[in-house]
Amino acid sequence: MNLVIDIGNTFAKCAVVVEGEVVFAQAEPTLDPERVEVILRRYPAIDRAILSTTRHPDPALEAFLGRRVARFVRFEAGTTETPLQNRYATPRTLGADRLAAAVGAWGEAPGREILVVDFGSAITIDRVSAAGEYLGGNISPGLAMRFEALHRLTDRLPLCDVSAGDGEESAREFVLTGANTRQAIESGVVVGIVHEIEGYIARLEAQNPENEPLALFFAGRDANFFAEKVKKTIFVIHDLVVRGLNRILEYNAQFNHR
Repeated sequence: MNLVIDIGNTFAKCAVVVEGEVVFAQAEPTLDPERVEVILRRYPAIDRAILSTTRHPDPALEAFLGRRVARFVRFEAGTTETPLQNRYATPRTLGADRLAAAVGAWGEAPGREILVVDFGSAITIDRVSAAGEYLGGNISPGLAMRFEALHRLTDRLPLCDVSAGDGEESAREFVLTGANTRQAIESGVVVGIVHEIEGYIARLEAQNPENEPLALFFAGRDANFFAEKVKKTIFVIHDLVVRGLNRILEYNAQFNHR
């Protein structure tokens, strides 16, 4: 039984995974040994754990996990071994969540060219070759960040928000030419992101000598919102990073890496 911890910019996510299936998950703004101890007592069969963080390291939490489980992996994109060959030019600067998501996608579609799009605070776009190589990707501002930048960096543009869950996004129409300022901002951002993603897909598929479609994976809080707008077959897997981290933990345990 595995404990997977993914500490991102906004939330710290914990998941208990049994044979590849998530049986428990929670997300909180912060995480400390006391909160983890509650999970370990609830699931005493947990004997392995992996931790990935985009924040500063937490030595106390890592030391606690090292004492409480038989095998603990502190995942770092530049040093921890994974099922993918990492072709990133500067692997120590690569976000661990990006590589973990790529591993998660590879586990779902091995042997295929993969594009992973994670819609978080930033939009990350990552590629995996059919040969199982992480090739890198790009980073651009996310949905909320684009709206906030337009509002804060100008004098008169209003702050807009169409993120999934506000209860009104389905009634909005996103058009190529906005008829008023608010519609121009909302459509400019949403349609712009759709064109951005569709442009990547079209150009990457055109480079494929086999002319095979990419396996497309969307993750993150706005994944469903954009999956409805991008005209392609898309796998929406919100816990893609968790799945990838679990595979990395299993991979390292299999080959007795610590």
